Amino acid sequence: MKKQYSLAYLTVLGCPPPEMIYIASRVGYDYVSLRPIYMSLPGEPNFSLENKELMRKTKKALAETGVKLLDIELAKIYDGVDLRNYLSAMEAAAELGGKHVLSSIWSDDHNYGIERFAELCELAKPFGLTVELEFVPIASVHNLAGAHDVLRTAKQENAGLMIDIHHFHRSGDKVEDLDSVPREWFRFLHLCDAVKEIPTSMEEMTRILREERLYVGEGGIDVASIIDRIPEIPCSIELPNIKRVKAFGYEEHARRCLQSANKYFDQHSSLELCS
Repeated sequence: MKKQYSLAYLTVLGCPPPEMIYIASRVGYDYVSLRPIYMSLPGEPNFSLENKELMRKTKKALAETGVKLLDIELAKIYDGVDLRNYLSAMEAAAELGGKHVLSSIWSDDHNYGIERFAELCELAKPFGLTVELEFVPIASVHNLAGAHDVLRTAKQENAGLMIDIHHFHRSGDKVEDLDSVPREWFRFLHLCDAVKEIPTSMEEMTRILREERLYVGEGGIDVASIIDRIPEIPCSIELPNIKRVKAFGYEEHARRCLQSANKYFDQHSSLELCS
């Protein structure tokens, strides 16, 4: 079966949704992973699809290219979050044919994080969306065990687990631990590479995470050993690298991301994850 890939927003950070979709189509991606939830980060544009003209152009790009929307991000759970603020993005995702909402937990109040995550899942159900929990090494839920605990406790039928290759490696988790994860929790993953050495400082961890991930097979992460434990699901290539984008531009960087992934899978032909 043909491998299926999505172009994730952070790979082309700052690229408007319609342009992302046309780039994805020209390069050969099957999906896009959009960020219509504004994160209020310094210098990051607001691509909320409450903007009717942006929504119209995004819908037109999807229709013209045949590229599909895989997921939207980021329904971040933090102290004091008003989850209703994510409703318009979920409504837009459903209208555009999206399947999943990506979430992560940044509250150190364990029970609060679980309760809000369960509430988020309930809000997503009427839109036919699943909510995928991503553990992030700089967040409150920072490893596989923490994410597993949230999902087991929340007991939401539309909840799942999203493994990011970078985050899994940085968390220090063991690939064998993936065997205990229910297979139905896996719906897509984030694919990338990075230097093998795990940074000792939070600042360096964050810098690499946000701006210096590497093409698959270029770094030191044993990507194959991780994905060999995961069922066949789409791969969303999330590979932010500021220097590469500046040197190559959005489209060429996206192309090289996809080319490196395909080359890696060709070299590890027994891996059928992204089929």
